[in-house]
Amino acid sequence: MTQNRTTRLERGRSALGPALELVHTGRAPTRAVLTAELGVTRATAGAVAAELEALGLIQVDSRPTAAAGSQGRPSHRLSIAPRGPVVLAAQIHADGFRAALVGLGGRLVATAPGCMTVPADPARVIDAVVEAGAGLLRESGRRCLGAGLAVPSAVAEPEGTALNPIHVAWAAGAPVRDLFAESLAKAGVPGPGNVPTAGFTGNDVNLTALAEHRHGAGRGARHLLCVATGHRGVGGALVLDGRLHTGSSGLALEVGHIPVNPDGRACHCGSRGCLDIEADPLAFLTAAGRVPGPEGSLLQQSRDLLRGEYGDPAVRAAADLLIDRLGLGLAGLVNILNPDRIILGGLHRELLDADPERLRAVVADRSLWGRSGGVPILPCTLDHHSLVGAAELAWQPVLDDPLGALG
Repeated sequence: MTQNRTTRLERGRSALGPALELVHTGRAPTRAVLTAELGVTRATAGAVAAELEALGLIQVDSRPTAAAGSQGRPSHRLSIAPRGPVVLAAQIHADGFRAALVGLGGRLVATAPGCMTVPADPARVIDAVVEAGAGLLRESGRRCLGAGLAVPSAVAEPEGTALNPIHVAWAAGAPVRDLFAESLAKAGVPGPGNVPTAGFTGNDVNLTALAEHRHGAGRGARHLLCVATGHRGVGGALVLDGRLHTGSSGLALEVGHIPVNPDGRACHCGSRGCLDIEADPLAFLTAAGRVPGPEGSLLQQSRDLLRGEYGDPAVRAAADLLIDRLGLGLAGLVNILNPDRIILGGLHRELLDADPERLRAVVADRSLWGRSGGVPILPCTLDHHSLVGAAELAWQPVLDDPLGALG
């Protein structure tokens, strides 16, 4: 083999990961766009696309077509292989869990919810969600390349421990990553080459931000702030220059503990009136004068109340109160972080939909950057975004080195 041919081959192989990420995130819908984005020749881009197709990861349209009204040579369309491999994604929340199989492109192939009182022993619920995911894999017959788990706690790095779970009864420092790996091994979830699959773990709101940045409302943002309330509490995450910012040890941006009501209730952190207890589903139900029912999660009860009874003065007043508290917290974050986009998830997304002008006005009135820059505030758009984010953790080794990850 000549030196020039060897160099071209090595260049093409080094482009496999970047090329796969471009298709995975929807930024290279055609081979022509892939060529331009990679900065390589058409021949190299064609070889890279063919290699990814041979690995069973993408599909190259054999009949190139031109878009209506376009000029120039038509290009081959690139898409995710419809029966390609998947990863197992799992999420644990205050009211139970959900398992899913997620393909490239953030596509949910199958999901399995589970409701249970989350026990004080995290191994029990982790075993349950992994078994549910293993069942989905058996039913699908799809090849599995990894697994990711989203948990309702900050996850300390490099230990992979749930530092201080507030809304589940786990002990501080629960070794969730090790427990996840053990459960995957017990359930026989295979990885590439039928070796035990790697298990990755992260905070649920961090993973929401990652998923939305790659596939949803945060796509294209350079500095993305995500704030969300799920079943209990409030979390936040930040994407800087396209990378999830987790700080020196995985604990950055605990926005739930920003005080927004000096006369508010005592928070788990020792302060008073924090977002975590002043702007979550329980706070909304309480402000509306409703007693949480035994059926359904607090998040779903809050959504149903907001959607179905927004005309009730008590419900409207409760929504206004939470919007004001949320806006105050967002204004402080905007002043510190200066993001170019804010996305809201969970109940906060519903509050934004209910009265977008009120929330934007509160943020603008209380923040320098909100007033002068008009930071866009958008709802998250993905269903099960924490699950999709957990899958992103599992897909990352494949995106970094497709050949190495697939053996």
